[in-house]
Amino acid sequence: LGSTWSLPKDDSSNMTRNEMYEQIVSLLGGRVAEALFVGDISVGASNDIERATEIARSMVTRFGMSKRFGLVGLATVESQYLDGRAALNCSDKTAAEIDEEVVAILRESYEKALALLKDNRELMDKLADYLIEKETITGKEFMTIFRKEKGLPEPEEKKVENEPAAQKSEMQ
Repeated sequence: LGSTWSLPKDDSSNMTRNEMYEQIVSLLGGRVAEALFVGDISVGASNDIERATEIARSMVTRFGMSKRFGLVGLATVESQYLDGRAALNCSDKTAAEIDEEVVAILRESYEKALALLKDNRELMDKLADYLIEKETITGKEFMTIFRKEKGLPEPEEKKVENEPAAQKSEMQ
């Protein structure tokens, strides 16, 4: 089984709809890759699916990011600092519609992940070969392989001046 850790951005508590959508696409990538490259699925992506579903449900019920419901707050968080459980503030009919909207977001995200992986099959094979050989990959190593496959130039290294020299020149 594999593990993926994403480094947090500067302000992960204030995410946009697009950032949340991209996170769901990323979380579903493992399941998509299994289906696409192995031809079968396993329980390996179960936690990612739970997290993706939680994000999609929050987008619909708490954050007003639903195409179908718009700005309506359909849930409130109870005991925010304990279990953080959300309670729906709607009818059973609306709850069923919420489920449909969550599923629609997940399906759309799955299709986006599928398209990305299909379009980048050669890159995926190169990364898989690297991982088979090295077992792990850093973000920098990933980007080096990515840029090479996509024909993109490596960024120039930023030169960092040592502080004493910088301070000395400021004093003159």
